[in-house]
Amino acid sequence: QVQLVESGGGLVQAGGSLRLTCTASTTTFSRYIMGWFRQAPGKERDVVAAISQSGGLTDYADSVKGRFTISRDNAKNTVYLQMNSLLPEDTAVYYCAAGVRSYRDQGLYDYWGQGTQVTVSS
Repeated sequence: QVQLVESGGGLVQAGGSLRLTCTASTTTFSRYIMGWFRQAPGKERDVVAAISQSGGLTDYADSVKGRFTISRDNAKNTVYLQMNSLLPEDTAVYYCAAGVRSYRDQGLYDYWGQGTQVTVSS
């Protein structure tokens, strides 16, 4: 069992930045693809970004390319999401997830955090 804990959410003005952190309670963190997903009010949860086990491969939703950066530190069992140039439409609950089978298919992720709220004011 892997427990994931997100932090770093909050309220920020449009154009601002936030860094989300997700820490995993496992000794096998480097085995997992890590993903960030988000769910806005009234919408389905969608992929934001994902990163390979080594960190060498990353994948982003078109809506965040050039603004968000996913990274990981396997020595600290942690994955990050640096969010710059935030827009009001980035407002959502952000979740991190761990899996071994897919980058974008949330149905194939095995473990999920509880989520952290990000609110971007205009």
